[in-house]
Amino acid sequence: MQRAIALAKKGEYTTSPNPAVGCVLVKDDQMIGEGWHQKAGEGHAEVNALKAAGSNAKGATAYVTLEPCSHFGRTPPCAKGLIEAGVSHVVIAMQDPNPLVSGRGIKMLEDAGISTKVAVLEQAAMALNPGFIKRMQTGMPLVRCKVAASLDGKTAMSNGESKWITGSEARQDVQRYRAKSCAIISGADTVITDNANLNVRYQELGFAVNDIEEQQVRQPVRVIIDTQNRLTPELALFNQHTSIILVRTALEKCHQWPHFVKQLVVKKSRVAEHKGKADLTELVAKLAEMGFNNLWLESGARLAGAFLQSGLVDELVMYQAPKLMGENALGLFDIKSLNHLVDAIELEIQDIRMIGKDIRIISNVENTNKIQRH
Repeated sequence: MQRAIALAKKGEYTTSPNPAVGCVLVKDDQMIGEGWHQKAGEGHAEVNALKAAGSNAKGATAYVTLEPCSHFGRTPPCAKGLIEAGVSHVVIAMQDPNPLVSGRGIKMLEDAGISTKVAVLEQAAMALNPGFIKRMQTGMPLVRCKVAASLDGKTAMSNGESKWITGSEARQDVQRYRAKSCAIISGADTVITDNANLNVRYQELGFAVNDIEEQQVRQPVRVIIDTQNRLTPELALFNQHTSIILVRTALEKCHQWPHFVKQLVVKKSRVAEHKGKADLTELVAKLAEMGFNNLWLESGARLAGAFLQSGLVDELVMYQAPKLMGENALGLFDIKSLNHLVDAIELEIQDIRMIGKDIRIISNVENTNKIQRH
């Protein structure tokens, strides 16, 4: 199963909206075939492992990181493929997180006389696809908020200068997070101020991406909140012809946008602090309906604060540089109405490590819901 999990990780940059899955076939204590899901619409992990094993798969044990699917999608059900190949036993790291289908693949296998064992290295398997699991279980994607700051918590000088607070290693790390994400969310302020592309820069990933070609690495959809219609087609954002979603509260017809630019209309927020702006909860829900598992929020203090106060941020990824920028520099989050310590947003730190000369702190966000104002 450890090998199957390692194989699944090879698909973390390419499989969305599908989960990353790995499969290993073993017979007579020898691995006879292995595979992983490489890209949505192509063969699943089990199919690729069975192809590698050929007729030798009969009587083998399959180790798979996620319950084999039981339904016809763009590809046939994997449970059916395992049955037809004649495997005798299937070891499954975790059940399908979709409550509507969970257990059906296992039942299909067992009804065919194949024995199963479930929950082997389950936590490691769950760590492969946190966004997919959350979307299947709650209908909402996983939202990670990235911030980069000095040691005194500042993100830019008072004149807006911010390049570069962190070092090249931290920026490489950000590129990897972008590449793993289904979409990057930002606001018009960031795009205009930085003339930002907000894309994955392959040359800055800093490593060969799991034995696949650079061109196969997903370019995340860029989701830009521009309710005041300030973006124009000549900005650098539109130079790269990959999908862009412009978020509006009413359809905008001022510009002739390129074919890769779509507009998404959401209602106006009723939350007091953000009244009249885009309803972020509706936006995130709509992105989930579009199949987005992992959202990467990379924005200014105002939008980041709004996401936090709306209770939408699951994980905070913070890079701190060994710099002091002074009291007049700009802060991390624009968060209003915190008058008492009890209202402070609680974080549960999951990981702290050095990334080059900078510190990276990954935290779960604990209690943003209690500070929402309706």
